[in-house]
Amino acid sequence: MTGAVAGFDGGDVLVLLDGDAPGLPSGRVPRHELTWRDVQDPSDVLTVGQRIRAEVTMRGGYDGRTLLSARACEDEALYGFLLGLGRGDVVAGTVSSVHRFGVFVRIDGEPRHPVYAGTGFINVPQLSWSRFEDPAEVVVPGQRIRVEVLGPDTRRGQVALSLKALQDDPWEELAVAAGDVLAGPVTKVIPFGVFVRVNECVEGLVHSDQLGGRSAEEGQELRVRILEVDRAGRRIRLGLAD
Repeated sequence: MTGAVAGFDGGDVLVLLDGDAPGLPSGRVPRHELTWRDVQDPSDVLTVGQRIRAEVTMRGGYDGRTLLSARACEDEALYGFLLGLGRGDVVAGTVSSVHRFGVFVRIDGEPRHPVYAGTGFINVPQLSWSRFEDPAEVVVPGQRIRVEVLGPDTRRGQVALSLKALQDDPWEELAVAAGDVLAGPVTKVIPFGVFVRVNECVEGLVHSDQLGGRSAEEGQELRVRILEVDRAGRRIRLGLAD
């Protein structure tokens, strides 16, 4: 939407949207939705009467005004790039930085982001089907990857990505059934049992009731029997094999 700055209300900006009656601004830009820049006061970047473009985030906010995000539209190149991405699109890019909380990706053709190390971001659960302790075990800076778009977020200037969406789902290939016996390593010991790896990416739980008083430690190989496979819930219940 477009309109003109009508005034300031604390740290927020009141906007006379196109179509509003004179003197009755129906738009509000909260301070945190104003700009990517670090400013002390909205009047440092805007003046009364200035024309702005903003994205609607909520209609009928706490004071009845339409809540807006000016920063979503602040960088026109970035805004246009994000709007051009849709859920399910497959894109290529380069890992720009790796953190405990996730991975930033520079998508091919993206404009430079005003704040982040890349327009794309992969949350930790979307990195791999395999178990890992640190995202650095999955990708490294400079690595070229192909990812699936989960959805753009214009207010954050980011697009959520998934690396594992383009990997084979191990649950679809899981060739086990109730009654099968196999051997696998203990991957985690918890107060109510142990987890045992039944294939490269899938783990099952041996409840303490099924251990028969035996203790186990990480890395120990156990022979287990499949008691129940819940593919929809992605859970496998195991017992010790005789």
